[in-house]
Amino acid sequence: MHRNAGLDALRACLTLLVVFHHCAITYGALGGWYYHEVPASPAMESALLTLFCAINQAFFMGLFFFLAGYYTSGSIDRKGAVGFMTDRLLRLGLPLLVYGFLIGPATIALARSGAGHPFADTLLHLWRTGRFENGPMWFAEALLIFSAAAALWRIAFARIAKRDTHRTVRHPFPSDRTLAVAALLTGCAALVLRSRWPIGVNVWGLQLGYFASYVVLYAAGIRTARVHWIEHLPARQVGRWWRVALLALPVLPVAYLLAKHVPELRGWPQAVVYAFWEPLVAWGTILFLARFFQRRFDRLTSVWQPLSRRAYTIYVIHPPVLVAAALAWRSVPAAPFLKFAVTGCVACVACYLIAGLLLRSTRLASIL
Repeated sequence: MHRNAGLDALRACLTLLVVFHHCAITYGALGGWYYHEVPASPAMESALLTLFCAINQAFFMGLFFFLAGYYTSGSIDRKGAVGFMTDRLLRLGLPLLVYGFLIGPATIALARSGAGHPFADTLLHLWRTGRFENGPMWFAEALLIFSAAAALWRIAFARIAKRDTHRTVRHPFPSDRTLAVAALLTGCAALVLRSRWPIGVNVWGLQLGYFASYVVLYAAGIRTARVHWIEHLPARQVGRWWRVALLALPVLPVAYLLAKHVPELRGWPQAVVYAFWEPLVAWGTILFLARFFQRRFDRLTSVWQPLSRRAYTIYVIHPPVLVAAALAWRSVPAAPFLKFAVTGCVACVACYLIAGLLLRSTRLASIL
């Protein structure tokens, strides 16, 4: 499949957003991360950083899954189901193992060194106890599962897949009603999943409560590769859903502010609002970003080409780099917002440079 320069640039920007997302948690946002320099609190800075993370969570990992699905279909066509899974095991499974047994434990040890625990002792203890830390590489773990499902689907429905492979039909973009029904069903599925696995509960390192939108968007990515929806987004419809996202945006913080004063709005009502808020924000944001980046980039030039090439490596290595950048000036008194901005920028630049060095290795470049 011909690479879509706009979507490649979008993926690169999303990777940098992941770095800033975890940086926000470092300096006061709610969420799980290795190092918390500023604990989450009712303070305004903490609330705004938490809102930043909530908005990101609504769309950015789902968009990663959409982009992965978009390139899955063509990859299976070229390599076959078995070749595709062999490639996925190499490019996803091997980095997952390296992260789980080496980079993840090292990041934990580095973070704990900020509290006075010796780095080497902590790391050896984690290795002796067999600690496997998937961290942000839960995405690779989930994508392996999704890829296996896609490969099995291709094998089970080989005749249909073979027929579709030779057809490149452009279908009309889904109607507003279809998108609204998809958002409604995604919200319902999220509620069902979260009734069994509430947000914050991990199963094999995966927060299944978020997986409703991930499954829908991965499947949508596979579908659009066949019918070319994403390359021909209708401007008016994208604008309409972008306005929906903007109108929905304040609903969640308002609901949580009201719940502070009205006990009846806590618990289940908050869960309902959150479940249906997410896809409304996600659909509009994803469509807007996809159209914007594709209109902006018909090819990658200047820094965009190496940034796109290094995006996956940056994703893999960013945890220890970000923790190290934060620890380097933890004793310097400064506002959380300033530290968030400076540490995030430093970590992104450092990851970019380190990724470039790592990819000079032909063997690593074939995997990352």
